[in-house]
Amino acid sequence: MIEKTTELRELECALEAVLFAAGDSVSEGKLCAVLDCDKQALRTAAQNLADYYDFNLRGIKLLKLDDRYQLASRADYAQAVRSTLETRKPQNLTPAALEVLAIVAYKQPVTKIYIEQVRGVDSAYTLSSLVDKGLVEDCGRLDVPGRPILYQTTETFLRAFGLSSVSQLPALESFGEPDPQQMTFRELEEQNAAEQSEISEEDV
Repeated sequence: MIEKTTELRELECALEAVLFAAGDSVSEGKLCAVLDCDKQALRTAAQNLADYYDFNLRGIKLLKLDDRYQLASRADYAQAVRSTLETRKPQNLTPAALEVLAIVAYKQPVTKIYIEQVRGVDSAYTLSSLVDKGLVEDCGRLDVPGRPILYQTTETFLRAFGLSSVSQLPALESFGEPDPQQMTFRELEEQNAAEQSEISEEDV
């Protein structure tokens, strides 16, 4: 444990200033380089700041997003912030969008075919809307015939659900069905096409 020395207090102040000026998340590596400290010292300073903001119920809080840090306004004052910036309240996610987001969050990285296998319906529109909202992103392609796009959750997802990493998601015993094998892309594609002919449901 690093003692509350003058050096640590200065590091906390410097970290606060950098994150405030950045306005976005900054990686641990960059912060360590800029502030000339090791990761343990940075993490201690960040935790001290986070505890200070929480204990004193400040209007801002320090978020840890995987290996990145960001200052953000506290959710309690969201309405005041929105009113000041004249921004509209974000639309709630539809049940279909929550289903797709849950599959991506728990099973990432996943393909669209995999998502549709789990849900049993076409999910192209819903997946596209989640990408547009910044909750899901393209993270490469699966190395199989057709090279389908792989999707994963984003920093925006972590911020929206108050998580530091996806490891904090509640544990799930099962999705209710055995996992489809993503590597058998052609089989999944053929099965999905057969199901599509029987299912006319469309996401809204």
